[in-house]
Amino acid sequence: MPRWINADKPHLWKTDIAASVDQFNQWFMRFAPEAFRLTRVKTTGYVKAALFATSDLRSIDAATLKDNPSALTTLRMCTAPPLAVDRLIGLADASKNLVGRMEDGKLPIKMNAADLNTELTKLCRIISELLDRDIFPWLDVAKDPTDHERDRASTIVADRLCSAVANPIVRNAQEQRQLKLVGDWLDARGYRKQGHPSGKPLIEMKASTYAFRMNLAVGKALKVNIPVDVVIQPKKIRKDRLPILIEAKSAGDFTNTNKRRKEEATKIHQLQAAYSETVPFVLFLCGYFGSDYLGYEAAEGIDWVWEHRIDDLAKLGL
Repeated sequence: MPRWINADKPHLWKTDIAASVDQFNQWFMRFAPEAFRLTRVKTTGYVKAALFATSDLRSIDAATLKDNPSALTTLRMCTAPPLAVDRLIGLADASKNLVGRMEDGKLPIKMNAADLNTELTKLCRIISELLDRDIFPWLDVAKDPTDHERDRASTIVADRLCSAVANPIVRNAQEQRQLKLVGDWLDARGYRKQGHPSGKPLIEMKASTYAFRMNLAVGKALKVNIPVDVVIQPKKIRKDRLPILIEAKSAGDFTNTNKRRKEEATKIHQLQAAYSETVPFVLFLCGYFGSDYLGYEAAEGIDWVWEHRIDDLAKLGL
């Protein structure tokens, strides 16, 4: 395995950055709309469930929220303007812990019943006052919504919810695609996907095998697990017997990558401390990774393989 594949070749970075951005954009235009569509169909179901639980938004009260805490996420998007979590907490002067738990579909374990009712009532008051009556016209008349009115409202609110989580939707879809790409590349070269038992030392991973999303224990006094996207034990096992660790990364803009660039540096330092300074850790990149990001990773001793030149994986000894 060479010391460096791309980190020591800054004269190639500009060309590779342009190719990587083009590749991400092509994927986005072809596949991201489908990812959004599927998510919107699922999200529309959640919205309809919230409408049903609240009698089409006419019973937004503490008892209803207590029985359906996950409905809060939908109800925030039923207002004009739609409310971010922090804005709702501020307007209602509500418990941050309570709202955070409800966003996860749960209620606080330790909050007593009286306090819970008080906090939920404050949330209900703000949401009821700010309901977007243009979307829910039945609220101003004494009759039930038609199926068409309910479907239309559900779709609008689902679009708002999807927009709020747009980046994670794209990131998750792209990550799945990247892992499949690496898996297909390995399968074509005689590797097989096989989980490695968590109780066994990493150096005992079988040759010619790989695993996705493996949790590796790091830390000395306090052991914690950190996930690694791809772990591959080469056919020809290295002298230190450690497998190759790959982190799949994609990004749809340059700003976000610069915000997140310290994550990989933290991860490699944890892995080196737990296993060895020689632990092979590389990034698999697709998208908006600029020179600032690449320079930072190179300075931290982290190398990478570009998705548009996936055959560079062979240079890792695979």
